[in-house]
Amino acid sequence: MSILPVVTYDDPVLRKPADPVDPDHPELQSFIDDLFETMYEANGVGLAAPQVGVSLALFVVDADAITEDEDEEDFGPGVFINPEIETVEQEKWDAEEGCLSLPEIREKVTRPDTIRIRYLDREFQPHEEVHNGWYARVLQHEYDHLKGILFIDYLGAFRKRLIRKKLEEIRQGSVKAEYPLASKSQEDSPQIDYKFKESR
Repeated sequence: MSILPVVTYDDPVLRKPADPVDPDHPELQSFIDDLFETMYEANGVGLAAPQVGVSLALFVVDADAITEDEDEEDFGPGVFINPEIETVEQEKWDAEEGCLSLPEIREKVTRPDTIRIRYLDREFQPHEEVHNGWYARVLQHEYDHLKGILFIDYLGAFRKRLIRKKLEEIRQGSVKAEYPLASKSQEDSPQIDYKFKESR
């Protein structure tokens, strides 16, 4: 398994809808393992393929660190391929979110409490589940990455102005993280050896 560099918010791959995943994608299982390894190395609870520069409709999660603290059900590691999410209940709640592609930024985001998700697991078996609370929030956050949406898109104009300086620092590559970030230079950027890697 490998730890992959995480791209930051200004990378174009984070702003495009991800491509559907086909069961015949080469090295797919190795890539899924690498996503988990990268997520755990960064102490994250979720990681989407576009966050490592690969435009595929796939994310991994392991939110037990959050759900245990909130006395919610634990679900362990999960792989979500070609997911679709719909809101089950219109009730919404605010909570602070962060993102590995936006190091050092945390803001409150309003999201629906209860969702239904349809997806394929890593063996391409179909699932349909209803989730609420923190687990539903993590799923929605990662699902947004597959649609080209970042959590800062939900902020009002005032909050966006307040984080503008930090976003510029991230864009310039002057923000450090405790996990590898993709280089801002095309020439210096580590190459991920997957045949289906999105060309940047």
